Amino acid sequence: MNVLAIYPGSFDPITNGHIDIVKRALRVFDKIIILVAVNPGKKYLFSVEERVQMIKDSLKEYPQVSVDSTSGLTVHYAQKVGANAMIRGLRAATDFEYEFQMNNANVFIDKQIESIFFMAKHEFMFISSSTIKEMVAGGIDVSKLVPAPVYTMLKEHQ
Repeated sequence: MNVLAIYPGSFDPITNGHIDIVKRALRVFDKIIILVAVNPGKKYLFSVEERVQMIKDSLKEYPQVSVDSTSGLTVHYAQKVGANAMIRGLRAATDFEYEFQMNNANVFIDKQIESIFFMAKHEFMFISSSTIKEMVAGGIDVSKLVPAPVYTMLKEHQ
C-alpha cells in the first residue's frame, strides 16, 4: 500500500521541530508532501519560493518527501493528489484547541482524509517559526533550532 500524507503549514521558516515530525512521520507514511500554505492576508519573512527551496534543501536526503505550495484549502489539495492523511504537530494545549477546530472543519469537507497528530519532542516544544524570527531579530543564535539552509537564509535576511 502506498500511503501519502500532506504536512501543511506556513513554514516561515521550517524548524528542527518540523523536521523531526517529518522524520517520525516517515515511519508511518510511504510518501509525504510538505505543503507550504499561502495566505495573502498574512505577512511572511520569506517568499513562497524561498520557503519551498529551504525545505527542499533541508530534506534533500529524503527522496520520499516532496514540497509544494498552495493558496487554496489544504483539504482540496489533499483530494487532488490522493492523500490519505494530513500530518499536524502539537506542542501545547493551545495547539490542540486550534488543531481540534481545523480537524472538525476538514472532516466536514471530507470525512475520508484523516488528521494524524504528532506530539513535539520535549526539546522542540518551545520552537515555532514566530519564535525563531523573534529570536533572530533579538540577535540570538538559532543555529541549533533550524536546519543549516534555513540558518543561512535567516542571516541573509537580517
